[in-house]
Amino acid sequence: MSTHFVIPAIIIVLTLGCYAAYLLLKLKKQTAAYRQANQDRITLANERRESVITDIRYIAVAMLEERCELSEGVMRIGKLFDALSLTEQVTSDYPSLFTHYQLIQSHPIKEERKALPKQQRMKLDFARMKSEAELETTILQEVKQITTFEVPVKH
Repeated sequence: MSTHFVIPAIIIVLTLGCYAAYLLLKLKKQTAAYRQANQDRITLANERRESVITDIRYIAVAMLEERCELSEGVMRIGKLFDALSLTEQVTSDYPSLFTHYQLIQSHPIKEERKALPKQQRMKLDFARMKSEAELETTILQEVKQITTFEVPVKH
């Protein structure tokens, strides 16, 4: 009578052992797939980040070569630093650039600008030109530094 209980018990234990092994293999595959997907996301994010940094450098060179107007370049560089969430880290390195950026970032463009009364457009232009005149030399010095910009290392 004891063999009647032992054989089914062995079958049950073997079945449960096989099922446990199957679950462990499945978990191992899922973990490997998760790690690979995470690494792929990190690689893609790093590639995009490097692409944006390359764009920042390119705009800086264009500003120095006078292929890009000062305010347009400042606006583009400022927005790209914002996109990288680096603005707070680099503001102290490029104070004139970000002073001018703070002034012009809220200025309307395209259709919004056209919708403004002429007097208000002239007022905004005057403020922009005044800031450009005051900060141009230092902005161009900062832009020269930006041509070799590297992402600051986080501590």
